[in-house]
Amino acid sequence: MTGSLTDGEDVVQDALFQAYRKLDTFDDSRPLAPWLLRIAHNRCIDFLRSRGVREEAESEGAGPLSVAETTPVGPALGRAVEHLVVMLPPKERASVLLKDVFDYSLEEIAELVESTVGGVKAALNRGRTKLAALREQRPAPRPISKQTSELLHLYVQRFNERDWDGLRELITADATLRLADRYAGRFSEAPYFAAYQGPFAALRMGVAVVDGETTLVAMSPDGDTWRPRAIVHLDVFDGRIVAIADYWYCPWVLDSAETLTIDDVSRPRSLP
Repeated sequence: MTGSLTDGEDVVQDALFQAYRKLDTFDDSRPLAPWLLRIAHNRCIDFLRSRGVREEAESEGAGPLSVAETTPVGPALGRAVEHLVVMLPPKERASVLLKDVFDYSLEEIAELVESTVGGVKAALNRGRTKLAALREQRPAPRPISKQTSELLHLYVQRFNERDWDGLRELITADATLRLADRYAGRFSEAPYFAAYQGPFAALRMGVAVVDGETTLVAMSPDGDTWRPRAIVHLDVFDGRIVAIADYWYCPWVLDSAETLTIDDVSRPRSLP
C-alpha cells in the first residue's frame, strides 16, 4: 500500500500501537483480523494523505463507476505485479490486495474500506484493468533530488571514515531518531553513533536502491565481501537530515526486498 518497505513497517507498527490503545472497543465476538486490517488501512490512508499522494491518486482514479469484467490477478500475484499495485489509487490498491492476495469477500472488503459492494467491484475491475496493461512493466526507481543524493553519499563517506562530528553537522538540532523496536525520540538524547564505536564497530554504510527506493544500507563483513544487514532511512529537508529511522532490529524489512543495488560504500567496494 505504501510502496516502501520502511514506510510500510512504520505504518504496521503504528497500526498495532493504535490497536493496543483501542482494545477496549474491540468486540471479541467478531474476528480479530478484519478489525486489525481496518485500523491498518486507515493508518495507511492517513499516511498517503500526509505524503500528498492520496489527492493525486484519487484524481487519477476518477472515471466510470463500472468497467468490463476482467480476469482476477489471482492469489499467486507476482512480486513485479505487487510493485505495480502501488501505482493504483488507494481504493483500487486496497481492493486488489484484499481480494486477489488475501482472498477477502467483496462484503468484507466493503466494510474494511468503508465503501459498498458495488463500489468495491468497480474499484477492483478498474485496478485489474490497469494492472493488466502494466504487467510487463516495472516501475522506475523513485526520483530524489541531486541535493538529497549528494547528502546521502556524504553521510556514507563520513560514516565509513568514522567522522562522527562531521556526521552531526549534517543533522538538525531537533532531528528525531527511530531505532525500530528499540527507541523513538530526539536524536540528540540518544547515543546513536556510540554503538558504531562499540558493538557495531565493524559495520559500514552504503547508498543503495531497495525496491526502487534510494536509501542507506548497513553492512557487516562476511569473508571478503560485505553483507547487507539493515536499512537506514534518512528524512532530508532543506539540505539537512531531520530524521533517522534505523531498522537493524527489524531484519525482515530488508529480507522482504526483491531488488537491492548497492551504489556506493565509499570503499572498499568488494560487495556480493
